[in-house]
Amino acid sequence: MNPTRVLLLPGWQNSGPDHWQSRWERLHGDQRVDQHDWDWPRRGDWMARLDEVLLQDDAPALLVAHSLGCQLVASWAEHSQHTARVAGALLVAPPDTEREDMPPQLHNWRPIRRGRLPFPSIAVISSDDPFGAAERSTAMAADWGSSVVIAGPRGHLNADSGLGDWPEGRELLRSLAKP
Repeated sequence: MNPTRVLLLPGWQNSGPDHWQSRWERLHGDQRVDQHDWDWPRRGDWMARLDEVLLQDDAPALLVAHSLGCQLVASWAEHSQHTARVAGALLVAPPDTEREDMPPQLHNWRPIRRGRLPFPSIAVISSDDPFGAAERSTAMAADWGSSVVIAGPRGHLNADSGLGDWPEGRELLRSLAKP
């Protein structure tokens, strides 16, 4: 059996060098799924790119999504014929793209896909995320069938949150990798 690979799914505008996803890429050799357009993300294009990367290797994958990457996982899972290639997903800081104050670049990510994910998942939610109220994010996670971890008041769980290498997140990912 091929070893499980870790695919990093950054959100809108990608993850900068101090973001925990970028740190994981450097520290653990995880693979970032690069998108053609980070500034004006199209849901269908991002979904097609995820399929393309998953099909490059027969190894099962763990998806590690941040922000809009969480919406990517939910949307992709409703449409892809390749969901069996995913062993699990860590969904960090899912944003509420249905909010009135979302930038126009994200309007095509409406409505939020809420179908149950066909693989195990854990959603990590901050109690003071500026891009999604904890109640809305928790409801999304419930619809997706995800276990929920409330991280406390940590903002958007990004570089500004001071997570560093975020060993707690890595431990959550390890728990998804266990049979």
